[in-house]
Amino acid sequence: MKQLIKNAKVYYDSQFVRKDILIDNGIIAEISDSLAPCDADNVYCFDDYFVFPGFTDVHVHLREPGFSYKETILSGTKACAHGGYTTVCSMPNLNPVPDSVEHLREQIDIIKRDAVINVHPYASITVKQMGEELSDLSGMADMCVAFSDDGRGVQNGETMLEAMKIAKEHNKMIVAHCEVNDLLDGGYIHKGKYAEEHGHKGICSESEWKQIERDIELAKKTGCAYHVCHISTKESVELIRQAKKVGVDITCETGPHYLVLSDKDLQEHGRFKMNPPLRDESDKEALIQGVLDGTIDMIATDHAPHSAEEKSKGLEKSNMGVVGIETAFSVMYTYFVKTGIISLEKLIELLSINANKRFNIGSGIEIDQKADLTVFDLNSRYRINPNEFLSKGRSTPFEDMDVFGKCIMTMCNGNIVWEAK
Repeated sequence: MKQLIKNAKVYYDSQFVRKDILIDNGIIAEISDSLAPCDADNVYCFDDYFVFPGFTDVHVHLREPGFSYKETILSGTKACAHGGYTTVCSMPNLNPVPDSVEHLREQIDIIKRDAVINVHPYASITVKQMGEELSDLSGMADMCVAFSDDGRGVQNGETMLEAMKIAKEHNKMIVAHCEVNDLLDGGYIHKGKYAEEHGHKGICSESEWKQIERDIELAKKTGCAYHVCHISTKESVELIRQAKKVGVDITCETGPHYLVLSDKDLQEHGRFKMNPPLRDESDKEALIQGVLDGTIDMIATDHAPHSAEEKSKGLEKSNMGVVGIETAFSVMYTYFVKTGIISLEKLIELLSINANKRFNIGSGIEIDQKADLTVFDLNSRYRINPNEFLSKGRSTPFEDMDVFGKCIMTMCNGNIVWEAK
């Protein structure tokens, strides 16, 4: 089947240009200033729309197998498509944990059956993510995108050292949730002014950056490719900035909520509870600077759906985690591009290009590449309504925010996996 996209503003060769795109059996066959529609089975006239490479999120919780009441591969990937994503990496806090070939295959079988976009699973670093015995890293290396114990920091430095050595041997990356358990002290929001004024237990910034500091030294020692999940503190930004300067093979991500919100925006509701927590305004400003100077390589949502009951117990007792895959582009476009902090081209790098390069996944808009792309109306303004999400999760700190940028269509392997009605 041939499909033709006409006269759209296309992200092509690192810039936006008016182009037509011919797609033949799921592959981009031609990109030109003007293509005749006569041979196409379907023609889409997108004069007022922008066409981006499908977004890539390297940090998504799809919850299956084990927790399908929160999310499934099917509901989660439909939500991804709704947000403009065509490639995601699924986190390993599942049941069973993907710590062996057998357990990982259980997840892969569901992905093959139900996913509507490209899903690349992580394998866990340690058995049951307990931080003690290493998983079958060598056995799973060819089946996973990278190794991660996301949701838990690997507490023992010797264990992480051995994991990095094996990962290096198999040309795989270690993707780390960094958190020192001994420094948590029962906290559940940032240890700052809001926690102090409202009688909440706080999580100190050191619990994050101290483990990043340790792992940077291990990455130096082993030469392992190392990626830091959802950084949230100014100290983390500076540590990674300096590590890059001395040649450590390190990248990192942060989430839209850490760039747009801080602990001064907290409310007594579970939709503001995530791990790491919303930090101080000074941390937010440092993260923004990290985006601007390239220290922060990519935006990842840490899309983490829970049931309504699990998120209805306030800041103290609700589960950690919020959803974000369906709002990431609109929030970042509204608060960063429309305000002039970054360009639209820079946002596409953060949401797609940089992750694709680092993780060797995804596709750009190029001839002979898979037709993984998304179409947005940047003039469309709407209010974020969780009841309109395709995810089973509804808990977002961006609820009721007015944003710009509505997804019109998402195409994966040439198949339309989301289309606005």
